[in-house]
Order: sequence, then structure tokens, then C-alpha cells
Amino acid sequence: MTKIKRFFYNRRVVRYYRKGKAYLNNLEYLKTQQESKKEILKKPSRTTIINYLLSLKKGDTTYLEIGVRNPEHNYNHIIANIKYSVDPGIEFKKNPVDFKMTSDMFFDKLIKDEILTNKIRFDIIFIDGLHLAEQVDRDIENALKYIKDDGFIVLHDCNPPTEWHARENFQYKNTPAGDYWNGTTWKAFLKWRGNSSVHSCCIDSDWGVGIISKHHPLGKSITTVNTFYEYKTLEKNRKEHLNLIDFESLKQLF
Repeated sequence: MTKIKRFFYNRRVVRYYRKGKAYLNNLEYLKTQQESKKEILKKPSRTTIINYLLSLKKGDTTYLEIGVRNPEHNYNHIIANIKYSVDPGIEFKKNPVDFKMTSDMFFDKLIKDEILTNKIRFDIIFIDGLHLAEQVDRDIENALKYIKDDGFIVLHDCNPPTEWHARENFQYKNTPAGDYWNGTTWKAFLKWRGNSSVHSCCIDSDWGVGIISKHHPLGKSITTVNTFYEYKTLEKNRKEHLNLIDFESLKQLF
């Protein structure tokens, strides 16, 4: 390597080192990393919460999971008499599910009586598919048509710890949150928090486990509090806006 090439190479290395060091020591980066670690340690898991809600039911239980990915992460550990799963197989190519399709297609076929029966009603529908507000909102609306009167809709990723976790683009991982991604599920959940026809709460565990019910007194609806769904507004009023509670408080409701 010539002296000139070596000179420019060394300058580039120093520049990348300085920028990288500054990034890794940035307060926003460090805070986000810390929040990720705290969230991972929170208990119980969504699986435990779902199984608890199912245990409240008398008789046989029927369960539907939307967005399964690897079934070992949750689906296989759910205790219900009858279980169905929906996933298009984008993130887990083996995709050993009952209905290999999107949730939109599943509900469209269900309402047309082309799969199962449109008379079916579920004790719990767990929504963990595409984590974007518009899709989650549609999934909630469709799920409400097919849960029993005393059933529950459960949602994952309703309480992103930082704005980096709540980014829209999952593929862009060069953020302080890295691979951790909750998407904009929280916006859809917050929208339904403002709907007086349902009751809702969010368990402060496993990235926020939202629960919606037609009749169980999980929490009263709220008036519109975050018109433009700004994350900073959520951050300042998280407990009230999401009706954020711990698992023991959920148990006490029943």
C-alpha cells in the first residue's frame, strides 16, 4: 500500500471509529438498550396471560392465534380444547399452521362460510400478526365479530418502551432498538381504548399485552386523548392511556 493510500485509509478508520464510539455512547442509544433489557426480564409472558384467561372459562375452550411464526414461541404452549392458527408464513417458512394465509383473507373466507363456519365463536383470539396500526385495527374489528360474549381479544406489543421500538419499518434495524420491534400496534390499541363499546387494559409485561372484552370490566374507555397518535404523548401518559396494570391487578379483577 502506498503512503498516500495508507494515509487516507487510516483517516477513514479513525473517522469510523470516532463515529461508532460516539453512537455507542450516545445517551439515547444507552437508554434504549437499557429499556430493551428491562422489558425482556418482565414476567409473566403472553403465554401465561392467555392461559390464565382461558382457565377462567368453564367447559371446552376454543382459541385462535393470528400471526404464529414459530409455534414454539407461544401457540404450542396454549392450553385449549380446540385451537386454530393463521399465518401466511413470511417469517417462518415451515409454517405448520391450519390456515396459511393473511388474517384479512382468513376473516373474509370465514364470513363467507368457506372455512370452518361463520357461526364459530372463540373464547380468545390472540392477535400478533403484522404490527402496523391499520392492520391491527382491522384485525380487532374482525375479531370482535367472532369472540364469545364473555371472550377476550389479546394483543401483543401494545407498550413499546421507546420510540425506536415503535418504528414502522421492521427491516431497518440500525437503530438503538436493534432487532426489537413492536411496530405501531399501540396506536390501534389506543384507538379502541377510546371506544365505549369495549373494556380494555394492558398488562405491563412482555412488551405490553393488551386485552379487550365486550363485557368484562377490564377498564373504562377514555375520551380521545392523543388525536395524532404521537409517541411523546403516549410516553407522558402511558399508564392512563393504555390502562397499564400488572398481572396481579388483572387477577384481582376476576
